[in-house]
Amino acid sequence: MTPNTAHTPRRSIWIKLGAVLLGLFVALLLVLAFFPWDALREPINRYVSDKTGRKFEITRRLDVDLGWRGATVKLDGIEFANPSWARDPYLVRAQSAELDLRLWPLLARKVVIPRLALVSPSLGLQMEEDGRRTWALGKDTSDEATVPTIGLLQIDGGGLDFLAEHWGVDLHADFSFDTSRGDMPLSYRIKGRYQRQPLTAEGRTGNVLQLNAAGQPPFPLEISAVAGHTRLKAQGTVAELASLDGVDARFELKGQNLGDLYRLLGIALPQTSPYALSGELKKRAKLWEVQGLKGKLGLSDIGGDMRFDQSQKPPYLAGSLRSRVMDMDDLGPLIGLPPTARSANAVEGVAPPPSVAQVKRARRDPGRKVLPTATLDFERLRAMNAEVKYVADRIRNVRELPLDKGSVQVKLKDGVLTLDPLDVGVANGRLAGAIRIDATQNPADIRAALDVRAMQLNRLIPKVETLRTSFGKLDGRINLSGRGNSVAGWLGSASGDVAALTGRGQFSNLLLEFMGLDGGEIIKFLLRGDRNVVLRCAALAFDVDKGTMNGRSLVFDTEDTVFNVSGHASLANETLDFVIRPQPKDKSILSLRGPLVVGGTFASPSAGVQAGPLATRGIAALALGTINPLLALAATVETGPGVDADCQEVLALAKRPVSREAAAGAAKAKKQ
Repeated sequence: MTPNTAHTPRRSIWIKLGAVLLGLFVALLLVLAFFPWDALREPINRYVSDKTGRKFEITRRLDVDLGWRGATVKLDGIEFANPSWARDPYLVRAQSAELDLRLWPLLARKVVIPRLALVSPSLGLQMEEDGRRTWALGKDTSDEATVPTIGLLQIDGGGLDFLAEHWGVDLHADFSFDTSRGDMPLSYRIKGRYQRQPLTAEGRTGNVLQLNAAGQPPFPLEISAVAGHTRLKAQGTVAELASLDGVDARFELKGQNLGDLYRLLGIALPQTSPYALSGELKKRAKLWEVQGLKGKLGLSDIGGDMRFDQSQKPPYLAGSLRSRVMDMDDLGPLIGLPPTARSANAVEGVAPPPSVAQVKRARRDPGRKVLPTATLDFERLRAMNAEVKYVADRIRNVRELPLDKGSVQVKLKDGVLTLDPLDVGVANGRLAGAIRIDATQNPADIRAALDVRAMQLNRLIPKVETLRTSFGKLDGRINLSGRGNSVAGWLGSASGDVAALTGRGQFSNLLLEFMGLDGGEIIKFLLRGDRNVVLRCAALAFDVDKGTMNGRSLVFDTEDTVFNVSGHASLANETLDFVIRPQPKDKSILSLRGPLVVGGTFASPSAGVQAGPLATRGIAALALGTINPLLALAATVETGPGVDADCQEVLALAKRPVSREAAAGAAKAKKQ
């Protein structure tokens, strides 16, 4: 037997076996192609209802097209009930549905639907704080494994309800499909509440929404939304709706207060005046980026780039911002004050919030407190970390304070906020230092260490500048530490050191003589004209002990008069109690000088001449006047008992706190 004849029967067997298998396969294909799938409708209804624990029904007809990797299931009429705990009775009711179903993942009990098309659906989606959700397909609706993966979603008309009470979300959306709308045939309208604020929105999108369609091209999206006092307009593309991934859009954002975005987006931004911002928004995975940001914060312009990384724990905000012109009226909300009327009305299209003046008028005791008493929201400082640099090229203010420019580096880490370095140009000088707020403590631990360098006094006091002054340069410092949840609370408990020092200079004698109530010098001024008075030195230094500012070195020394001040101010009660004692160094007539008492409150200070010394001079003048009217002038003659102050001693005493509490508070403030 030759080899060829030996293999012929074996080859023939394999050919016959192959033919049989091919025949069986063709027969199977024919069976599947002509299989009456609708006959399985009732068994499938019972099976799905039993496995999910809720009613499932294909109401009219079932058809299936099988492929190698999956199947296309066509449902003519579908009703799928929600769990008993849900508000809406149905998860989905639709005129018809068509879905592509992957077969192999079913072996691992995973439902993968690359495409789902619904005609006139009514969807009832609900999520609970414990993780339960109506779209989970198992009896345990909190089990992540029973949540189907849906890629593309097509909706032709219909509506959707979504409820998540723990998020403050309760929304209803209506959809309308019209091919005449071009690339964005699907329009939508949304109404309800988001983060417990009223929300309305409308817009258009493509005919296919990508929920979890990896690798697919992004689809177009337009939206115009209003949530509370916040307005958003955006147009661009989105890759995946489920995670809002692949966002690339142009946006416009307006509102009363950037701080409101914390509730809406979870980003802890500062309290601000009304704003209007625009820019390019991008999102990849959990990284949000805003590029080319520009707009207004109240009366100030703002621009820069920002990024928000949600992948870090806690999330991290970083960026760089710049203002060509920053207006001081916009800073009130940062420390708990309402905006000024100018700031509140600065942005067109935004309802102005109550201004400072309106809030004061609404109070029963308007103006009773000057220091901001509003509780600062330190909780949001624990919600994220941040590092943002801000620069203002020029600072302006309606009150014409001589602020030139400024910059600050804002760092927020693990609930501790630092403004370091803080550098502001003031009157040709600088205010520089650092502020630290530890929000992990309650009340918050707040420290401020600020130095004043080379401020020009004649620029700092513009009204005095008109009197031909040439004051020297002002140096000073603020070193305060305390605990509080408001500016008023912090200052009312603060301890430390506050001082301001200046050396030699000159100014108009008109200011000095009016302060001294010197009739003779005023007559000389009127008859002989103004002349300059030389300032030898001045110091205002306070020991701050638990909210009480005790005068340590309060001296104003000129060639004509030395002013010595004693007393204190209460930052807790906002009261003043000072006595100013002028001691002239020259002789003059018609002088009614006496100690000047400054009292009252920060909101309503009072000043007056101490009654005792003036009464003595008045009685003497009256007695002498009965003998000879000219002798009455003798009682008003000032012999000039004042002597030069020891400027070195004055300035040395102002340089350091005396009390133990003040020294400890100052040292703590400088230890950032």
